[in-house]
Amino acid sequence: MLDLPVADPWFVRERVGDGVTLVTEPHVHPLLRCNVWHVEGRDRDLVVDTALGLVSIRDALPRTGRDGMLAVATHVHADHVGGLHEFDDRAIHEAEADALAAPGLVCIDATLFGPEVLDPYIDAGYAIDQMLVDAQPAGGLEATVMERAAAPATRVLRDGDIVDLGDRAFEVLHLPGHSVGSIGLWEQSTGVLFSGDAVYDGPLLDELEGCDIEDYVVTMERLERLPVDVVHGGHEPSFGRGRLQALCADYLGRRR
Repeated sequence: MLDLPVADPWFVRERVGDGVTLVTEPHVHPLLRCNVWHVEGRDRDLVVDTALGLVSIRDALPRTGRDGMLAVATHVHADHVGGLHEFDDRAIHEAEADALAAPGLVCIDATLFGPEVLDPYIDAGYAIDQMLVDAQPAGGLEATVMERAAAPATRVLRDGDIVDLGDRAFEVLHLPGHSVGSIGLWEQSTGVLFSGDAVYDGPLLDELEGCDIEDYVVTMERLERLPVDVVHGGHEPSFGRGRLQALCADYLGRRR
């Protein structure tokens, strides 16, 4: 077992309004600290991303015993799909369905990441220690590299598809660049966007394996025009339309 203090509970939960709850892992470094979003619906609930999988995410959600919960992965990176296998209904963009169906790896040792991952965070002023967690859950951690369970999708998503909760409907936006199958979920009636790692208020990674800067430019141009009220990103705090436009303009100024 790793020599780290124990944190119990592992997750923290915050109600953010509009039937949305944020669940996070405070003892995970921001680089890997995925925002997990739970959305209450009349006919079914929605979970957007599922964290690293170090601890059961399903047990940390509101209304966890409700049947018919749909878990949507905004993309296949390990910090977003670690707990996806816990859900009977799982969805991801068609371009990343094969990768999700195979086991993967979850790594919390920073020395095993390359400069394309770490340098944007270092340049932004984040401290990077060897371990990307500062505690371990009550059950302990046996290793710094763990296997992610395979989680074959029960539904594949495409741009323009609708995720229907009965009283709420989210349009799938294909937002490639950070990864080939990155998506967002857009609710036009409320102006809410779940953006995954396409955009968040922190260092954006666009030089990883599978990234495409030309695609990312097109994605940022699309997002810049979107009439959002609030963006719930894959990392870091939520923000409004003005900040979205500033983040898009900054990226486009560097990459276009």
